[in-house]
Amino acid sequence: MGWARQYMPVLASIRKVFEKEQPLSGMTIGMALHVEAKTAVLVETLAAGGAEVHITGCNPLSTQDDVALALNDVEGVHCYAKRACSTDEYYAAIDLVLDAAPAVTIDDGMDLIHRLHTARRDLLPGVIGGCEETTTGIHRLRSMAAEGKLEFPVIAVNDTPMKRFFDNVHGTGESALTAVMATTNSLIAGKYLVVAGYGYCGRGLARKAQGLGARVIVTEIDSRRALEAHMDGFFVMPMEQAAAVGDIFITTTGNTSIITGAHVPRMKNGAILANAGHFNVEIDIPWLEEHAESREERDGIETYIINGHAIHVLAEGRLVNLATPKGMGHPIEVMDLSFGLQALCTRYIAEHGRELKGGVYDVPPEIDEAVALTKLDALGITIDILSDEQVTYMQSWDIGT
Repeated sequence: MGWARQYMPVLASIRKVFEKEQPLSGMTIGMALHVEAKTAVLVETLAAGGAEVHITGCNPLSTQDDVALALNDVEGVHCYAKRACSTDEYYAAIDLVLDAAPAVTIDDGMDLIHRLHTARRDLLPGVIGGCEETTTGIHRLRSMAAEGKLEFPVIAVNDTPMKRFFDNVHGTGESALTAVMATTNSLIAGKYLVVAGYGYCGRGLARKAQGLGARVIVTEIDSRRALEAHMDGFFVMPMEQAAAVGDIFITTTGNTSIITGAHVPRMKNGAILANAGHFNVEIDIPWLEEHAESREERDGIETYIINGHAIHVLAEGRLVNLATPKGMGHPIEVMDLSFGLQALCTRYIAEHGRELKGGVYDVPPEIDEAVALTKLDALGITIDILSDEQVTYMQSWDIGT
């Protein structure tokens, strides 16, 4: 946690303001996030702003137990997360967070919000609003909102430029590849690396892999993104075709059944499968368990034998950058930006949530820009500003050639 603080100037700046102004005084915040060092710095920042924080994990394998233990020593913080918990233990910890009756929720994957709207509806009147961190959670929230079932406002932190351009592109790209390399000790250069999905996470991963010398194949369902991947210099083909070519497969779609029993038997001996999406539904693990013999190859690697071929699955198909034994999550500097957004959006919900109806809301532009400017200032970078003449020109329609 001390190491992470050194490289998180945005949160350090916000913490100074929070300590002085106490904007979260008397507020109970419930969190379900990946409990690791960067997250701990966010928790400390919220507690410094006067909040009482109750936190658990958002993935059974992403908690760092030493960080979880240390968080319980922070005044005003209660942590219930542990690594390698069962499904029952996972949801029991979610319920412990909700037992505190949080006024604001902070989610990565929407499990807190889902639990509130199903099993814990008695707590809904006390919730002012929430923030959601990741693409998968936003998909689920927008579906809820479209059906009129989301009963409090939630800010889509994932969908703002300062999150997508850095956390999704650079964070996922670097951390997923780092986890694969650290877990397998396998070379990336010269390999065919298949990226499923060419959203922000997928394109970041594809570019980073290309930089390491991989021959990158992209699979897509969206014609525009497929064309973009082609013009960015990548091979584009269906997964059925890519299955026979790829050496390493990384899914980034946030959807289910991306690599299935229709694909696995076509794969090379020694193929490596990993998932960088939030939930462990992108690789069909139940099919593998039913149709293949398996053995634990080494920490974080389960090997399945199909037609005499060894297919290696990392981290049980869970989020590879955090769920592998050596997974450290996104780089610190990237999470400084994302958690800066979370901290400021939490303050915004605390102050304005009662004015908003249930639904999904964009990050206020002034918050997005404030985080960018704070980071630029920390880096010693200055930028141009518009002159009065330029402002007038951009706002006019009658200035011709």
